[in-house]
Amino acid sequence: MFGRAPKKSDNTKYYEILGVPKSASQDDLKKAYRKAAIKNHPDKGGDPEKFKELAQAYEVLSDPEKREIYDQYGEDALKEGMGGGGSHVDPFDIFSSFFGPSFGEDVVHPLKVSLEDLYNGTSKKLSLSRNVICSKCKGKGSKSGASMRCPGCQGSGMKVTIRQLGPSMIQQMQQPCNECKGTGESINEKDRCPGCKGEKVIQEKKGMQHNQKITFPGEADEAPDTVTGDIVFVLQQKDHSKFKRKGEDLFYEHTLSLTEALCGFQFVLTHLDNRQLLIKSDPGEVVKPDQFKAINDEGMPIYQRPFMKGKLYIHFTVEFPDSLAPEQCKALETVLPPRPSSKLTDMEIDECEETTMHDVNNIEEEMRRKQAHAAQEAYEEDDEMPGGAQRVQCAQQ
Repeated sequence: MFGRAPKKSDNTKYYEILGVPKSASQDDLKKAYRKAAIKNHPDKGGDPEKFKELAQAYEVLSDPEKREIYDQYGEDALKEGMGGGGSHVDPFDIFSSFFGPSFGEDVVHPLKVSLEDLYNGTSKKLSLSRNVICSKCKGKGSKSGASMRCPGCQGSGMKVTIRQLGPSMIQQMQQPCNECKGTGESINEKDRCPGCKGEKVIQEKKGMQHNQKITFPGEADEAPDTVTGDIVFVLQQKDHSKFKRKGEDLFYEHTLSLTEALCGFQFVLTHLDNRQLLIKSDPGEVVKPDQFKAINDEGMPIYQRPFMKGKLYIHFTVEFPDSLAPEQCKALETVLPPRPSSKLTDMEIDECEETTMHDVNNIEEEMRRKQAHAAQEAYEEDDEMPGGAQRVQCAQQ
């Protein structure tokens, strides 16, 4: 008696996970898995579930028998045991079979950019040196592909040295073997690869273009059996003489004369893309010292939404004249609001003591000086007490 053939189910999911057509060759599958697995590896900040799905899809499609069953009957047939399917797949085992167990380190470079660059976008060419696996020996280090255990460290990659520090004292230190440079392998002098001289990697210069992406995946130093790390550029914004940036907003400092603040003003502001913005007050408007005004959509472009911008804030400082002539004071009194009337009588005023005010240019600095002077006086007072006695406070009984 023959069993019933399994019902057909979805047989395109695995191809979609790897991003390949159903006609993909084994080489196409390997390339697709390799690229997606590095991107989604949990140790590189990827999605663990996606990483598992990639391993499952590749494990099935890389096996001709399982692939044929999947193409005919879909995933359910494999779960029911056809083709030896249904077994647990360790995604890290499949990944290690491609790359080995380790990741190369990311290479981080600071990249100084101006505020104009960040506002307008820019392209920069950078020349970086990196190690790449030698193409002549495929990272083996020898012409024949053979290597032997390093005699200096017995293949451990480390050497232990002992130093005598005294009659009964010794110091034991462990350090990478200088003969094999910590690899544990030794390559015969005559068999060494002429391209890399047995080093397994050679230096390569690569021109980089930077626009808005600051991470270049897989562009760091290569090493055998290691997933190549990324080159990461860290943007460092240079100070600007006129503008300051806070997130998506820009701040601009502008000083007005007292006449402009009271009677109106207009000036031209040159923006970061060299546009000329006309800034002017409304008729009859008075601008107060330390006041802010905002202009919508003239701040920084918002990341990944370049057609939207933050605000441009203008911070106004009002510059007062140092002094006024008597006739100027009289002229101003005729147009300005009247002074508040004094409620004191002449007799009461005569009984008051006159005072003299002096300018304080920096109140914070003056306070610091007073605190330092008070601390010095307290220290000197303690020194003058007989026998270095300490001051004590007596409580009333």
